[in-house]
Amino acid sequence: MLLDHLRAQLAERQAQALQRRRRTAHSPCQPRQVLAADGAAPRELLSFCSNDYLGLAAHPVLREALAEGAARFGAGSGASHLINGHSLAHARLEAQLAEILSPHWPELAVLSFCTGYMANLAVLTALGQAQATLLCETLNHASLIDGARLARATVVKYPHNDVAALEALLVRCATPLRLIVTDAVFSMDGDLAPLDALLALAERHDAWLIVDDAHGFGVLGPTGRGSLEHFGLRSRRVVYIGTLGKAAGVAGAFVAAHPTVIDWLVQSARSYIYTTASPPAVAHAVSASLGLVFGDEGARRRAALRERIAQWRRGLAGGLPSAWHLAPSSTGIQPLIVGDNETALTLSAALEARGLWVPAIRPPTVPVGTARLRVALSAAHTAEDVDRLVEAIRAAAIPGERS
Repeated sequence: MLLDHLRAQLAERQAQALQRRRRTAHSPCQPRQVLAADGAAPRELLSFCSNDYLGLAAHPVLREALAEGAARFGAGSGASHLINGHSLAHARLEAQLAEILSPHWPELAVLSFCTGYMANLAVLTALGQAQATLLCETLNHASLIDGARLARATVVKYPHNDVAALEALLVRCATPLRLIVTDAVFSMDGDLAPLDALLALAERHDAWLIVDDAHGFGVLGPTGRGSLEHFGLRSRRVVYIGTLGKAAGVAGAFVAAHPTVIDWLVQSARSYIYTTASPPAVAHAVSASLGLVFGDEGARRRAALRERIAQWRRGLAGGLPSAWHLAPSSTGIQPLIVGDNETALTLSAALEARGLWVPAIRPPTVPVGTARLRVALSAAHTAEDVDRLVEAIRAAAIPGERS
């Protein structure tokens, strides 16, 4: 009965062009990557789908730091942070992150996590108590959505980047604790939340602002310190989640907040307390990465990323089918929205035939009717790489339907 039920659901997904499939990478995460799918022979493709925005994932300094960390601390942590899994590498990483982010809080502490998903679950379940209301942005990441579902708090949604609608909800909110929850950079659209306006609302209505800056940390702001730096914000009312497997090129995540908030997470966040700590070697490698991200090399790579973004948008200005459009994004996430699922899959396949790997993103990840190619640009892409992608998309556009 169960198998028949699941097979019917899988067949329905297949009929709607919603079936997902995995590919196996045979080489490091970098623009030219050897990939294989469905038993086919491995093939090198020019990839535009990684969140490795600064091109650090295969950097020799990080490879050496990971090996050095394993030699010093071993392969695994052995237990949770609250047993004996919290190593010197973890402690140093948290102190390093606190120093990097210190301009944005009067008082600050940092707690590290294995993944951004676990960090978001921790924050929303630990702070989302029965006396709280979570005011959640409609386009929040799945991890924030799931964290809100698991919380005991009342959950209400506000429309995408609609500050007036959010304020109306805050005015009517009767619970003593009010928590605004938002991505900083929206992962499927690439646009930014108006964090300055959201923080002003939080201060006006005695609320707190929970910010998931997975796609902003290391990239946005004059020195790469993320969305808070981009908007010039400083407040104890911010609970900030950053990830370390995107711009930082390694793995893991962290929460930065007032020390009292961090202490409460240590005492009550189940996805922190009841899981084995990440390998200390990973924390050691992240520490090395942060030295690059916030040094001269990071500045050069952020400048290169901005150049590739501008080149991409210039290249696709006009000349596309009228039903297609570029999302209004200034970040490394550059979606090309084509509408229906079949069109997205056909376009992705056409690009793959030309040696380019740009996956199609379809519902339920994005709303029905907004299937897209989610182009992710990296500082490691060359100008020639971006030209090749632009030319391939133009070649795949349907003749006679160009705007």
